[in-house]
Amino acid sequence: MDNKALTTQEVADILKIAKNTVYELVKRGELNSYKIGKNLRYSVEDVENYIAQSKAIKPQNSVSQSSTDQNKPLNYHLAGNNFVICGQDLMLDILSNYIERHEKGVRALRSYIGSYDSLSQLYHGNVSVATCHMWDGDTGQYNVPFVRRLLPGIPAVIVHLTYRMQGFYVAKGNPKNILTWSDLKRSDITMINREKGAGSRVLLDEKLRLLGIRGSAINGYSREAQSHLILASTVGRGEADVAVGIEKIANQVKDIDFIPLQKERYELVIKKEDMDLPVIKTVLNILRSDEFKIEFEGIGGYDIREMGKIVAET
Repeated sequence: MDNKALTTQEVADILKIAKNTVYELVKRGELNSYKIGKNLRYSVEDVENYIAQSKAIKPQNSVSQSSTDQNKPLNYHLAGNNFVICGQDLMLDILSNYIERHEKGVRALRSYIGSYDSLSQLYHGNVSVATCHMWDGDTGQYNVPFVRRLLPGIPAVIVHLTYRMQGFYVAKGNPKNILTWSDLKRSDITMINREKGAGSRVLLDEKLRLLGIRGSAINGYSREAQSHLILASTVGRGEADVAVGIEKIANQVKDIDFIPLQKERYELVIKKEDMDLPVIKTVLNILRSDEFKIEFEGIGGYDIREMGKIVAET
């Protein structure tokens, strides 16, 4: 990943989608491209812009509502037979494809937003299921404390998807020897951050709180990006020294190394009242199937031993 022209196959590999899907994105005007001879080419900026623009939830464009019902919260899993999954991991894109192909499946829509916003949208009834990977520094626990706080009065079920490793993206060879959270406050280090509400941002802020470090004391703390890919490529280009993100992306970006720091739980959150819906049962059956799990055997950065297991209820 640098400033070279990317081929369609390289873009497909980065986004973890089929080449035909890349062509479809270009056709719909969602992904910029240019031609060299008869072949399409893409810049890193084109790909980063597509990822950033894919994050906003646009309910009115996704599912139609009657004119007499515009002021009511949109219940996606009942409206227009659509099903909306919040979250950014490629696992959710593959899950969406499985849901649509399943004999009891429905049309699956994706919203590429962070963990905090995912839970907020689930609370407001704007999405069907949310995903989160937020660490609570006081309990050392992932997700459950945040689900209780952000879904007050709403019983929820938390279903495990995968373990992922969080850590630092640093320049190749780690020339500044960045190894611990406290290194971030060094005056010779500049970081780039995730947006507020992203799971990686929550992890960083909780670690800083426990260390008594103010974010404003860190160079680059207020500079935000909307995806792990943008963070890693920014570090790879030398425009920042460090960023917090997941290991899998580090394997896709040129000129960076990954410093592992903490294993996280990435999990699905479902309202308990929805657990008997046919589409939710379909989702759980897919997650627990050998066919779905095989999809991730050749992809680094995933530990799927407990995939599909109900780990908590609130």
